[in-house]
Amino acid sequence: MPIVDRPPFRPTSAPPRTPDIAAVMADPEHFDVEYVINAYMDGHIGSVDKVVARQQWQDLVQVFLDIGLDVSVLRADEHLADLVFAANQSFPLRDGTRRVVLSQMAMPQRRPEVAHFRAFYEDAGFECLELPPNSVFEGMGDVLWHPGRRFAYAGWGFRTHRTALEPFADLIQAPVVALRLVDDRFYHLDTCLSPLDERCALYVRQAFDDAGLAAIHACFPDAVAVPVQEAARGFACNGVSVRGHFVVQRGCTFSAEVARSRGLEVVEVETSEFLKSGGSVGCLHIRLGEAL
Repeated sequence: MPIVDRPPFRPTSAPPRTPDIAAVMADPEHFDVEYVINAYMDGHIGSVDKVVARQQWQDLVQVFLDIGLDVSVLRADEHLADLVFAANQSFPLRDGTRRVVLSQMAMPQRRPEVAHFRAFYEDAGFECLELPPNSVFEGMGDVLWHPGRRFAYAGWGFRTHRTALEPFADLIQAPVVALRLVDDRFYHLDTCLSPLDERCALYVRQAFDDAGLAAIHACFPDAVAVPVQEAARGFACNGVSVRGHFVVQRGCTFSAEVARSRGLEVVEVETSEFLKSGGSVGCLHIRLGEAL
């Protein structure tokens, strides 16, 4: 499959993908800020209140259960403080075949996390697909499906490398639009693009180059730019549209109002402890279209 900078056809004409059925999350027992690999971590080493973090995480689990997702939890590992950010280690194909592409993380501190997800998937009967060696790729952190369709958007520039996208597209056998990220506050695509429905996505204008902005508007005719401070401080674009709901960090008022205008029920949650490490709702889980 070729990688393109502009959509080759309307995403709504792409084949449907499996609906959201399950979510995978990782226990936050050993979550902390132990190093600095993004701008949000600076000044927060050792500052996580683990009691508060666990309560925030459990509240998010309950939200997903209430929405109707089946939630599975990976055990924590004392050596992997960022394992809790479960969006980054894999990318599910969502084609009914129980297959996932495993990540190859950019930062050495996070590379061992992938083995934990491999073991989980294999135990659940999933086939794990691998990119060629040295393909830097960070899963659902940098690749998002178009709502309801097997048509993907891939961010590159800070974590995922552009050279990883062609072999990735070959594995998933779906069109992939490449979006270059240009602002290091938005180092993953899921920090600056949040699809709400087939016509509308929230996005951060400052995060993309001109070609990326043009592609977003071509794919989402009703796309809405989020105020950059709401996106950087509240991780508004790390909110997720799932099963008729928009789950987002508390206080992202502009983004919440846009979601309501699109007919979504807004569920505000508190992820302040995880924001210290540069993550929020989207980062803390990965959704699957197959029962676990």
